[in-house]
Amino acid sequence: MEKKKLVAVVDDSPDILKIVSLHLEKAGFLSRCFKNAGSFLNSLKSETPDFLILDLILPDMDGFDVCKHMRSDPALKNIPILMLTAKDEEVDKVLGLELGADDYVTKPFMPRELMARVKTILKRYERPEEESDSTIRFGDLLSIDETRHEVILNGKSLVFTPTEFKILKLLCASPGQVFTREAILKHLWGSEKVVVKRTVDVHIRHIREKLGKYADIVKNVPGVGYKSEL
Repeated sequence: MEKKKLVAVVDDSPDILKIVSLHLEKAGFLSRCFKNAGSFLNSLKSETPDFLILDLILPDMDGFDVCKHMRSDPALKNIPILMLTAKDEEVDKVLGLELGADDYVTKPFMPRELMARVKTILKRYERPEEESDSTIRFGDLLSIDETRHEVILNGKSLVFTPTEFKILKLLCASPGQVFTREAILKHLWGSEKVVVKRTVDVHIRHIREKLGKYADIVKNVPGVGYKSEL
């Protein structure tokens, strides 16, 4: 029997904690609820969740700082994070994504949509069993091993998040083809509702940073989208 995934929920609203926890358990997850950042961070000493649903406005610590802490800790950096908050300004959404959140849902929210988002993000973090063992080669410079989830650039192994990996693989599998932001989002999410189109720009910026002096492999096509090119 497959082990249930543990989802931590950090929110100062008892009602939100109750609703989210109830729907998580209905969806087949285990849940742990925390009313503040301190109690959640302290719990990490004894138990590591498989997923984090995080409010931004907490009584003892800004949710952005919690996200930053998670992404800077080698033992915690690969835990998927979904921000659930009443802060609905685009600048807040983009900042959350910049700090490493995987998605951003605003309150009020539909529990069924929230569960769908959680499941979609978890799928991106898991290696699909049916995935091909083929390797995408981008000239002699770059290779992308789908089975090992590995990117080799000029002989050096690079680490990408699941979302970054999917975007880079999409672009490099069809050199020269221009992908709109909408097409990239559809590739990532299918028919699921997405946060903002600028989500793509944030991930592309991270990809280019990791490519370093070879950042121009991924090119911006002004007013349209992105493509890969040697």
